[in-house]
Amino acid sequence: MHRFAEVAINLPQVRGTFDYHLPPHLRERIALGHLVTVPFGSQRTQGVVVQLPDSPAVSETKAIEALVDPIPVLTRTQIELASWIADTYHAGLIDALTLMLPPGLSQQADSVIRLVDPQGHLENELQQKIVRLLDKRGDLRSRQLARAFPRQPWKSAVQSLIRDGILERESVLDPPQVRPKNVRNARLLTTPAQARERVASIGNQGSQADVRRRAIIETLIEEGEALEVSWLYAEHGGSLADLRKLEAEELIALSESEVWRDPLEELEFVPVQPPVLTADQQAVWDPLCKAVQAGSHSAFLLHGITGSGKTELYLRAVAETLATGRTAIVLVPEIALTPQTVRRFLARFPGQVGLIHSELSAGERFDTWRRCRSGDLQLVVGPRSALFTPLPDLGLIVLDESHDESYKEQERSPRYHARDTAQAYARMLGATLILGSATPDVTTTFRAEHDQLVRLELPRRILGHRSRLEGQAARLGVTDRYEEAGGEARSISLPPVRIVDMRLELKAGNRSIFSRPLTHALGEVLEANEQAILFLNRRGAETYIFCRDCGWVATCPRCDRSLTMHHNPVRLVCHQCGYSSPSPSACPECGGERVRHFGAGTQRIQAEIERQFPAARTLRWDHDATRAKGSHDVILAHFAAHRADILIGTQMLAKGLDIPLVTLVGVVSADVGLNLPDYRAGERTFQLLTQVAGRAGRGLLGGRVILQTYQPDHYAVQAASRHDYREFYERELEFRRQLSYPPFKRLVRFLYRATSSARAERAAGRLVQTLRAKATESGEKLDLIGPAPCYFERVRGRYRWHVILRASDPARWIPDPLPEGWAVDIDPVSLL
Repeated sequence: MHRFAEVAINLPQVRGTFDYHLPPHLRERIALGHLVTVPFGSQRTQGVVVQLPDSPAVSETKAIEALVDPIPVLTRTQIELASWIADTYHAGLIDALTLMLPPGLSQQADSVIRLVDPQGHLENELQQKIVRLLDKRGDLRSRQLARAFPRQPWKSAVQSLIRDGILERESVLDPPQVRPKNVRNARLLTTPAQARERVASIGNQGSQADVRRRAIIETLIEEGEALEVSWLYAEHGGSLADLRKLEAEELIALSESEVWRDPLEELEFVPVQPPVLTADQQAVWDPLCKAVQAGSHSAFLLHGITGSGKTELYLRAVAETLATGRTAIVLVPEIALTPQTVRRFLARFPGQVGLIHSELSAGERFDTWRRCRSGDLQLVVGPRSALFTPLPDLGLIVLDESHDESYKEQERSPRYHARDTAQAYARMLGATLILGSATPDVTTTFRAEHDQLVRLELPRRILGHRSRLEGQAARLGVTDRYEEAGGEARSISLPPVRIVDMRLELKAGNRSIFSRPLTHALGEVLEANEQAILFLNRRGAETYIFCRDCGWVATCPRCDRSLTMHHNPVRLVCHQCGYSSPSPSACPECGGERVRHFGAGTQRIQAEIERQFPAARTLRWDHDATRAKGSHDVILAHFAAHRADILIGTQMLAKGLDIPLVTLVGVVSADVGLNLPDYRAGERTFQLLTQVAGRAGRGLLGGRVILQTYQPDHYAVQAASRHDYREFYERELEFRRQLSYPPFKRLVRFLYRATSSARAERAAGRLVQTLRAKATESGEKLDLIGPAPCYFERVRGRYRWHVILRASDPARWIPDPLPEGWAVDIDPVSLL
């Protein structure tokens, strides 16, 4: 029986753990991973039990007050993983632990600020604003004041007012926002004959209430089981009073039962049998199968070109894992952008899959999390946060599109990478790890070549299997091509890519968005009643708005970014912070009327297509067109059903689309982003172009790609046009070697935000002095980039400066404690 517990406290400003003693009534109930309520100073807060020591580290301890959840919320291995995350990414342990809890269960302590002396002396304008707000709205939480006074020193102002007796503060801890859902049920207590006889004797014959009650009884008789009362209300217009009356007559019994909030409950999937593997797939499957069956840790890089059948191998690995009695997690970059992949898992494993993603309600995520914890579900599919689902005896982790940047948390601490975290987690669990990609990032391939991962390759694209080909042939009216395919899966070539030099188009007098080859190809596709995808690496209607007389450019007043023109309604929008304003008809600087729009966005491309091809049916798939919940599925369903001929979109088009009728992919601007001051600019361009090109030619009709660029000779563009990963990898690796970038050195990015550029610059200078002093003490050489303003220096009104450190083990250079205001990003994926 344990008497003490080491607890990680859920307060943002508190790091480390603290010892508590267990009151007698909790000694047999508390275990590792329990979420508890504890006193901390003058506050009550939540915490997670991370150890159960025999004796405390201090002489006096306070008592744990209560359990938030009777079952541990974290497993022993999850606590170990959280410790690894905290150490690796220089974060607080509690920040890593709360990654693993569903939204709404974990709560941080807060304070209520109350006005007690409205007439007290106020020293400055900010104090006056705070007092006026409290006088108008009453008591406010600290987080409400933070929202009311962003980027202002409201905390020090409040503290001063508390000292002067004008305000007072009270600590509060809200209960969890999520809890199990209970529903009220009604069931029949008598035989059907007795129920009909007795219900006729109560109430007033012919009254509306009597009609409702008889209908309720008849429904319960017909169904023969207990029914939710909400269903009875909706069906018959009844009320709780009607049910209470029937209960008082001992005709029915009312009870409550817990129900799962299941986002998949109403979806129906026809179970799908696995197809016969191709020779390439079989060669890859053999070592994967052996690893899963062995039940010990193995890590694989599955490098398969687009359309080569990687998903089928994931499905088989999951099936083999479940057959051994273990569970599996499959990560995808974004659920909404990979619906076809997700549906394949739901169809192959009906009733066994849980989805975790941000579009679910807090209750749905909480119930899915609980069902996984209890072992009711054996497979979880979701984005990076799904990695922390508490599945028992986890045996397999899959990262589809493992190169995708969405696997890296870049905004909040801990800034972990799901790829590296999954590898550490799989090692702790003795689980199999599969990193799948058509365009693996350079660092992962380098690790595979140095025996840190087993590399498996699928070098050929699969046309399809019998059932898929038959369906395609019937829909497209090309039975002869199905017969040519032999009715079985076979390999086909990747679509040919034609590079169009837009500089030559301009010299030839073509100032259109579309090159002549792309315009001609679009006409051929439309005439053949096929489909095309047009890819653009930006949103909106135009890139920026400027004055031809004085050079003024419309920029966001809060960010260092140009505003983008949007239509419906017409407005200028900042894609960084959301600021918007009307489009000016005259220049606000010189008054000139030659305000022009430069560049092209998805809206303008759509308008140009509809102008050149009036009969073409178009759809846009970008951030602005998919704000509503479920809009991704709607757009994809319309395009898959050929209710549109041309799909126009941004990066979303690169993820998982498989539409057999798409025979043309046009890349309108291949080199956007290629010259950004970021060491991964070339890699990012190659990956995006290769992935987008892979959307063409995935069916019986074949396909082609037209790639428009102003930099046709860049090695990333050339390699993408030849679908040649090895060519790109070798050129990029040499570039990284010369400049000591990953994988040859690791990076740490120190980022500082301030209300003025001068203040941020001074802070950056002080940090560099601290780092150099540390290097002098150790006698080691320091490799620094900066201090310098970020490429996007001002974001949401805050100026940003950064310092980049290159080292074999950069984490050891991080000052402890880190000066206030600095954020640390270990192994950043972007330096912009």
